[in-house]
Amino acid sequence: MKKLLILTTALVATGYAASAQELNIVSWGGSYTVSQVEAYHKPFTAMTGVKINSIDADNPATPLKAQVEAGNVSIDLADIELSDAIRLCDEGLLEPIDPAMLPPAPDGTPATEDFVPGAIQDCAVANIVWGTVVAYDKTKFPGNEPSTLADFFDTTKYPGKRGLLKTAKRTMEMALVADGVAPDKVYEVLGTDEGVARAFKKLDSIKKDIVWWEAGAQPPQLLADGEVVMTTGYNGRFFAAEVGEGKPFGTIWDGEYMDYDLWAIPKGAPHLEDAKKFLAFSTDTQRLADQAKYIAYGPARKSSNALIGMYKDGKTEMAPYMPTNPENMKNPIWTDPTFWADHDAELAEKFNAWLAS
Repeated sequence: MKKLLILTTALVATGYAASAQELNIVSWGGSYTVSQVEAYHKPFTAMTGVKINSIDADNPATPLKAQVEAGNVSIDLADIELSDAIRLCDEGLLEPIDPAMLPPAPDGTPATEDFVPGAIQDCAVANIVWGTVVAYDKTKFPGNEPSTLADFFDTTKYPGKRGLLKTAKRTMEMALVADGVAPDKVYEVLGTDEGVARAFKKLDSIKKDIVWWEAGAQPPQLLADGEVVMTTGYNGRFFAAEVGEGKPFGTIWDGEYMDYDLWAIPKGAPHLEDAKKFLAFSTDTQRLADQAKYIAYGPARKSSNALIGMYKDGKTEMAPYMPTNPENMKNPIWTDPTFWADHDAELAEKFNAWLAS
Protein backbone atom coordinates (compact mmCIF):
# COMPACT_ATOMS: atom_id res chain seq x y z
CA MET A 1 0.00 0.00 0.00
CA LYS A 2 2.86 2.38 0.82
CA LYS A 3 4.45 1.77 -2.62
CA LEU A 4 1.11 2.39 -4.31
CA LEU A 5 0.64 5.67 -2.41
CA ILE A 6 4.14 6.88 -3.34
CA LEU A 7 3.61 6.02 -7.02
CA THR A 8 0.18 7.68 -7.07
CA THR A 9 1.58 10.82 -5.44
CA ALA A 10 4.40 10.93 -7.98
CA LEU A 11 1.95 10.60 -10.86
CA VAL A 12 -0.21 13.43 -9.57
CA ALA A 13 2.89 15.58 -9.04
CA THR A 14 3.86 15.16 -12.70
CA GLY A 15 0.44 16.33 -13.85
CA TYR A 16 -0.76 12.85 -14.71
CA ALA A 17 -4.10 12.86 -12.93
CA ALA A 18 -5.09 16.14 -14.52
CA SER A 19 -4.32 15.14 -18.10
CA ALA A 20 -7.23 12.71 -18.55
CA GLN A 21 -6.00 11.93 -22.05
CA GLU A 22 -6.84 8.86 -24.06
CA LEU A 23 -4.20 6.47 -25.35
CA ASN A 24 -4.66 4.24 -28.39
CA ILE A 25 -2.71 1.04 -27.75
CA VAL A 26 -2.45 -1.65 -30.42
CA SER A 27 -1.75 -5.27 -29.51
CA TRP A 28 -2.41 -8.79 -30.71
CA GLY A 29 -5.88 -9.47 -29.29
CA GLY A 30 -7.29 -12.54 -27.57
CA SER A 31 -6.05 -13.79 -24.21
CA TYR A 32 -2.80 -11.83 -24.62
CA THR A 33 -4.56 -8.48 -24.79
CA VAL A 34 -6.79 -9.54 -21.89
CA SER A 35 -3.64 -10.07 -19.78
CA GLN A 36 -2.42 -6.58 -20.68
CA VAL A 37 -5.78 -4.98 -19.92
CA GLU A 38 -5.88 -6.59 -16.48
CA ALA A 39 -2.23 -6.06 -15.51
CA TYR A 40 -1.47 -2.73 -17.22
CA HIS A 41 -4.44 -0.83 -18.61
CA LYS A 42 -6.89 -0.96 -15.71
CA PRO A 43 -4.33 -0.05 -13.00
CA PHE A 44 -2.92 2.75 -15.15
CA THR A 45 -6.37 4.23 -15.73
CA ALA A 46 -7.25 3.91 -12.04
CA MET A 47 -4.11 5.83 -11.05
CA THR A 48 -4.11 8.47 -13.76
CA GLY A 49 -7.56 8.89 -15.26
CA VAL A 50 -6.06 8.24 -18.70
CA LYS A 51 -8.46 6.10 -20.72
CA ILE A 52 -6.95 3.24 -22.73
CA ASN A 53 -8.46 2.34 -26.09
CA SER A 54 -7.27 -1.20 -26.77
CA ILE A 55 -7.07 -2.03 -30.49
CA ASP A 56 -6.36 -5.48 -31.94
CA ALA A 57 -4.26 -6.25 -35.02
CA ASP A 58 -2.86 -9.43 -36.58
CA ASN A 59 0.55 -7.69 -36.47
CA PRO A 60 0.59 -4.26 -34.79
CA ALA A 61 3.76 -3.29 -36.68
CA THR A 62 1.75 -3.14 -39.91
CA PRO A 63 -0.71 -0.35 -39.05
CA LEU A 64 2.03 1.48 -37.11
CA LYS A 65 4.28 1.60 -40.18
CA ALA A 66 1.41 2.57 -42.48
CA GLN A 67 0.27 5.44 -40.24
CA VAL A 68 3.73 6.94 -39.77
CA GLU A 69 4.52 6.74 -43.49
CA ALA A 70 1.17 8.38 -44.29
CA GLY A 71 1.79 11.13 -41.75
CA ASN A 72 -1.54 10.39 -40.06
CA VAL A 73 -0.77 8.78 -36.70
CA SER A 74 -3.48 7.84 -34.22
CA ILE A 75 -1.56 5.02 -32.49
CA ASP A 76 0.18 6.02 -29.25
CA LEU A 77 1.83 2.71 -28.43
CA ALA A 78 2.10 -0.70 -30.09
CA ASP A 79 3.19 -4.15 -28.96
CA ILE A 80 5.57 -5.46 -31.63
CA GLU A 81 8.11 -8.22 -32.20
CA LEU A 82 11.84 -7.69 -31.77
CA SER A 83 12.79 -7.86 -35.46
CA ASP A 84 10.08 -5.32 -36.29
CA ALA A 85 11.26 -3.04 -33.48
CA ILE A 86 14.80 -3.02 -34.86
CA ARG A 87 13.70 -2.57 -38.48
CA LEU A 88 11.19 0.21 -37.77
CA CYS A 89 13.71 2.00 -35.57
CA ASP A 90 16.32 1.81 -38.33
CA GLU A 91 13.74 3.28 -40.73
CA GLY A 92 13.17 6.22 -38.39
CA LEU A 93 9.53 5.32 -37.72
CA LEU A 94 9.77 5.01 -33.91
CA GLU A 95 10.46 7.38 -31.05
CA PRO A 96 13.80 6.76 -29.29
CA ILE A 97 13.63 5.38 -25.75
CA ASP A 98 15.82 6.77 -22.96
CA PRO A 99 16.48 3.90 -20.51
CA ALA A 100 16.66 6.49 -17.71
CA MET A 101 12.88 6.80 -17.92
CA LEU A 102 12.41 3.17 -16.83
CA PRO A 103 11.92 2.55 -13.09
CA PRO A 104 14.54 0.53 -11.20
CA ALA A 105 13.86 -2.85 -9.59
CA PRO A 106 12.44 -2.78 -6.04
CA ASP A 107 15.95 -3.31 -4.63
CA GLY A 108 17.27 -0.33 -6.59
CA THR A 109 18.89 -2.27 -9.42
CA PRO A 110 18.86 -0.02 -12.51
CA ALA A 111 16.49 -1.04 -15.27
CA THR A 112 19.42 -1.52 -17.64
CA GLU A 113 20.67 -4.33 -15.39
CA ASP A 114 17.27 -5.73 -14.40
CA PHE A 115 15.87 -6.38 -17.87
CA VAL A 116 16.98 -9.58 -19.60
CA PRO A 117 19.65 -9.13 -22.31
CA GLY A 118 18.31 -7.50 -25.46
CA ALA A 119 15.08 -6.36 -23.85
CA ILE A 120 15.90 -2.66 -23.99
CA GLN A 121 16.35 -1.50 -27.57
CA ASP A 122 17.00 1.97 -28.97
CA CYS A 123 13.30 2.46 -29.75
CA ALA A 124 11.46 -0.22 -27.77
CA VAL A 125 11.26 -1.96 -24.39
CA ALA A 126 10.29 -5.61 -23.94
CA ASN A 127 7.44 -6.71 -21.71
CA ILE A 128 7.38 -10.47 -22.31
CA VAL A 129 9.47 -13.41 -23.44
CA TRP A 130 7.26 -15.82 -25.38
CA GLY A 131 7.52 -19.04 -27.30
CA THR A 132 6.06 -20.38 -30.51
CA VAL A 133 5.47 -24.05 -29.73
CA VAL A 134 3.54 -27.02 -31.06
CA ALA A 135 0.31 -28.00 -29.33
CA TYR A 136 -1.68 -31.13 -30.01
CA ASP A 137 -5.03 -32.69 -29.16
CA LYS A 138 -4.35 -35.39 -26.56
CA THR A 139 -7.54 -37.26 -27.44
CA LYS A 140 -6.16 -37.98 -30.91
CA PHE A 141 -3.02 -39.78 -29.66
CA PRO A 142 -3.90 -41.86 -26.58
CA GLY A 143 -0.82 -43.62 -25.25
CA ASN A 144 1.34 -42.29 -28.08
CA GLU A 145 1.65 -38.55 -27.64
CA PRO A 146 4.12 -36.60 -29.81
CA SER A 147 7.08 -35.04 -28.03
CA THR A 148 9.46 -33.54 -30.61
CA LEU A 149 9.35 -31.02 -33.43
CA ALA A 150 10.19 -33.89 -35.79
CA ASP A 151 6.93 -35.57 -34.70
CA PHE A 152 5.00 -32.57 -36.00
CA PHE A 153 6.30 -33.36 -39.48
CA ASP A 154 5.69 -37.12 -39.18
CA THR A 155 2.22 -37.61 -40.61
CA THR A 156 2.73 -41.36 -40.89
CA LYS A 157 3.18 -41.92 -37.17
CA TYR A 158 0.88 -39.04 -36.24
CA PRO A 159 -1.70 -38.65 -39.03
CA GLY A 160 -3.87 -35.59 -39.36
CA LYS A 161 -3.89 -31.95 -40.42
CA ARG A 162 -1.25 -29.51 -39.18
CA GLY A 163 -1.64 -25.82 -38.40
CA LEU A 164 1.24 -23.53 -39.43
CA LEU A 165 1.86 -19.81 -39.35
CA LYS A 166 1.60 -18.35 -42.85
CA THR A 167 4.95 -16.52 -42.74
CA ALA A 168 8.56 -17.41 -43.45
CA LYS A 169 9.68 -16.29 -40.01
CA ARG A 170 9.39 -19.04 -37.37
CA THR A 171 7.94 -21.53 -39.89
CA MET A 172 11.23 -21.95 -41.78
CA GLU A 173 13.40 -22.13 -38.67
CA MET A 174 11.17 -24.77 -37.08
CA ALA A 175 11.23 -26.81 -40.31
CA LEU A 176 15.04 -26.82 -40.28
CA VAL A 177 15.25 -27.91 -36.63
CA ALA A 178 12.74 -30.68 -37.34
CA ASP A 179 15.05 -31.74 -40.17
CA GLY A 180 18.00 -32.08 -37.80
CA VAL A 181 19.64 -28.64 -37.81
CA ALA A 182 20.90 -27.61 -34.37
CA PRO A 183 19.04 -24.51 -33.11
CA ASP A 184 22.27 -22.54 -32.75
CA LYS A 185 23.08 -23.23 -36.42
CA VAL A 186 19.67 -22.39 -37.87
CA TYR A 187 20.47 -18.89 -39.12
CA GLU A 188 23.81 -19.97 -40.50
CA VAL A 189 21.95 -22.58 -42.57
CA LEU A 190 18.96 -20.38 -43.45
CA GLY A 191 21.33 -17.71 -44.73
CA THR A 192 22.29 -19.98 -47.66
CA ASP A 193 20.37 -20.98 -50.78
CA GLU A 194 20.86 -24.62 -49.79
CA GLY A 195 19.38 -23.95 -46.36
CA VAL A 196 16.33 -22.23 -47.81
CA ALA A 197 15.79 -25.17 -50.18
CA ARG A 198 16.16 -27.58 -47.26
CA ALA A 199 13.48 -25.75 -45.25
CA PHE A 200 11.06 -25.81 -48.18
CA LYS A 201 11.73 -29.50 -48.80
CA LYS A 202 10.79 -30.26 -45.19
CA LEU A 203 7.65 -28.16 -45.50
CA ASP A 204 6.83 -29.96 -48.77
CA SER A 205 6.61 -33.20 -46.79
CA ILE A 206 3.43 -31.98 -45.05
CA LYS A 207 2.21 -29.30 -47.47
CA LYS A 208 -0.97 -31.13 -48.42
CA ASP A 209 -1.91 -31.43 -44.74
CA ILE A 210 -1.26 -27.81 -43.73
CA VAL A 211 -4.01 -25.49 -42.52
CA TRP A 212 -2.53 -21.99 -42.48
CA TRP A 213 -3.16 -19.50 -39.69
CA GLU A 214 -2.35 -15.80 -39.44
CA ALA A 215 -3.83 -14.46 -36.16
CA GLY A 216 -2.75 -15.67 -32.71
CA ALA A 217 -6.27 -16.64 -31.65
CA GLN A 218 -6.64 -19.12 -34.52
CA PRO A 219 -4.41 -22.08 -33.50
CA PRO A 220 -6.26 -22.98 -30.25
CA GLN A 221 -9.54 -22.66 -32.12
CA LEU A 222 -8.32 -24.89 -34.96
CA LEU A 223 -7.42 -27.56 -32.38
CA ALA A 224 -10.66 -27.17 -30.44
CA ASP A 225 -12.75 -27.42 -33.62
CA GLY A 226 -10.90 -30.55 -34.77
CA GLU A 227 -9.67 -28.91 -37.97
CA VAL A 228 -6.10 -29.92 -37.07
CA VAL A 229 -4.55 -32.45 -34.68
CA MET A 230 -1.38 -30.39 -34.14
CA THR A 231 -0.52 -26.76 -34.71
CA THR A 232 2.17 -24.24 -34.04
CA GLY A 233 1.11 -21.23 -32.01
CA TYR A 234 1.91 -19.03 -29.06
CA ASN A 235 2.47 -20.84 -25.78
CA GLY A 236 0.36 -18.36 -23.80
CA ARG A 237 -2.65 -18.85 -26.07
CA PHE A 238 -2.45 -22.63 -25.63
CA PHE A 239 -2.12 -22.17 -21.86
CA ALA A 240 -5.29 -20.08 -21.82
CA ALA A 241 -7.15 -22.81 -23.71
CA GLU A 242 -5.76 -25.74 -21.72
CA VAL A 243 -5.86 -24.32 -18.20
CA GLY A 244 -8.36 -21.50 -18.55
CA GLU A 245 -10.90 -23.38 -20.67
CA GLY A 246 -10.10 -27.01 -19.87
CA LYS A 247 -9.20 -28.06 -23.42
CA PRO A 248 -7.41 -31.45 -23.76
CA PHE A 249 -4.24 -29.96 -25.22
CA GLY A 250 -0.62 -30.96 -24.76
CA THR A 251 2.48 -28.88 -25.56
CA ILE A 252 5.69 -29.84 -27.34
CA TRP A 253 8.45 -27.62 -25.97
CA ASP A 254 11.17 -29.15 -28.15
CA GLY A 255 12.35 -26.54 -30.65
CA GLU A 256 10.27 -23.73 -29.17
CA TYR A 257 10.93 -20.45 -30.95
CA MET A 258 11.84 -17.78 -28.39
CA ASP A 259 11.17 -14.11 -28.98
CA TYR A 260 10.36 -10.85 -27.22
CA ASP A 261 7.39 -8.58 -27.54
CA LEU A 262 8.16 -4.93 -26.94
CA TRP A 263 6.35 -1.64 -26.50
CA ALA A 264 7.19 0.91 -29.18
CA ILE A 265 5.95 4.46 -29.72
CA PRO A 266 5.44 5.61 -33.34
CA LYS A 267 6.95 8.85 -34.56
CA GLY A 268 4.23 11.48 -34.33
CA ALA A 269 2.27 9.71 -31.56
CA PRO A 270 -0.51 12.13 -30.59
CA HIS A 271 0.03 11.73 -26.83
CA LEU A 272 3.78 11.18 -26.64
CA GLU A 273 4.39 12.05 -22.99
CA ASP A 274 1.51 9.93 -21.69
CA ALA A 275 2.63 7.08 -23.97
CA LYS A 276 6.10 7.21 -22.39
CA LYS A 277 4.62 7.22 -18.90
CA PHE A 278 2.44 4.22 -19.74
CA LEU A 279 5.47 2.39 -21.15
CA ALA A 280 7.45 2.98 -17.97
CA PHE A 281 4.52 2.01 -15.74
CA SER A 282 3.67 -1.19 -17.63
CA THR A 283 7.26 -2.45 -17.63
CA ASP A 284 7.96 -2.04 -13.92
CA THR A 285 8.67 -5.12 -11.83
CA GLN A 286 5.20 -5.55 -10.35
CA ARG A 287 3.23 -4.97 -13.53
CA LEU A 288 5.22 -7.57 -15.48
CA ALA A 289 4.75 -10.09 -12.67
CA ASP A 290 1.03 -9.28 -12.56
CA GLN A 291 0.63 -10.07 -16.26
CA ALA A 292 1.94 -13.58 -15.60
CA LYS A 293 -1.17 -14.25 -13.47
CA TYR A 294 -3.23 -14.19 -16.64
CA ILE A 295 -1.06 -15.76 -19.34
CA ALA A 296 2.04 -17.96 -19.44
CA TYR A 297 4.57 -15.54 -20.89
CA GLY A 298 7.83 -14.84 -19.09
CA PRO A 299 8.36 -11.28 -17.82
CA ALA A 300 11.23 -9.33 -19.36
CA ARG A 301 12.60 -8.24 -15.96
CA LYS A 302 14.63 -10.54 -13.74
CA SER A 303 13.14 -9.02 -10.59
CA SER A 304 9.63 -10.01 -11.69
CA ASN A 305 10.32 -13.74 -11.61
CA ALA A 306 10.25 -14.03 -7.81
CA LEU A 307 6.78 -12.45 -7.81
CA ILE A 308 5.24 -14.94 -10.23
CA GLY A 309 2.89 -17.22 -8.36
CA MET A 310 -0.47 -18.72 -9.14
CA TYR A 311 -2.74 -18.37 -12.12
CA LYS A 312 -5.83 -16.25 -11.56
CA ASP A 313 -7.71 -19.45 -10.61
CA GLY A 314 -5.66 -19.54 -7.40
CA LYS A 315 -4.64 -23.19 -7.82
CA THR A 316 -2.42 -23.49 -10.91
CA GLU A 317 1.30 -22.81 -10.56
CA MET A 318 2.44 -20.71 -13.50
CA ALA A 319 6.12 -21.76 -13.52
CA PRO A 320 5.70 -25.11 -15.37
CA TYR A 321 3.92 -23.33 -18.22
CA MET A 322 6.47 -20.56 -18.70
CA PRO A 323 8.55 -20.68 -21.91
CA THR A 324 11.53 -19.59 -19.79
CA ASN A 325 11.25 -22.55 -17.40
CA PRO A 326 14.55 -24.49 -17.67
CA GLU A 327 12.61 -27.72 -18.20
CA ASN A 328 11.00 -26.19 -21.27
CA MET A 329 14.17 -24.63 -22.68
CA LYS A 330 16.24 -27.72 -23.47
CA ASN A 331 16.31 -27.15 -27.24
CA PRO A 332 15.08 -23.62 -28.00
CA ILE A 333 15.46 -21.55 -31.15
CA TRP A 334 16.32 -17.98 -30.14
CA THR A 335 15.19 -15.45 -32.73
CA ASP A 336 17.90 -13.53 -34.54
CA PRO A 337 16.37 -10.08 -35.11
CA THR A 338 19.34 -8.86 -37.13
CA PHE A 339 18.94 -11.79 -39.53
CA TRP A 340 15.26 -11.01 -40.04
CA ALA A 341 15.83 -7.29 -40.34
CA ASP A 342 18.21 -8.10 -43.22
CA HIS A 343 16.38 -11.02 -44.85
CA ASP A 344 12.67 -10.57 -44.10
CA ALA A 345 11.65 -9.18 -47.49
CA GLU A 346 13.76 -11.67 -49.45
CA LEU A 347 12.51 -14.75 -47.57
CA ALA A 348 8.92 -13.51 -47.53
CA GLU A 349 9.04 -13.31 -51.33
CA LYS A 350 10.46 -16.84 -51.59
CA PHE A 351 7.95 -18.17 -49.07
CA ASN A 352 5.01 -16.66 -50.97
CA ALA A 353 6.34 -18.13 -54.21
CA TRP A 354 6.56 -21.53 -52.53
CA LEU A 355 2.99 -21.19 -51.25
CA ALA A 356 1.76 -20.52 -54.77
CA SER A 357 3.74 -23.37 -56.35
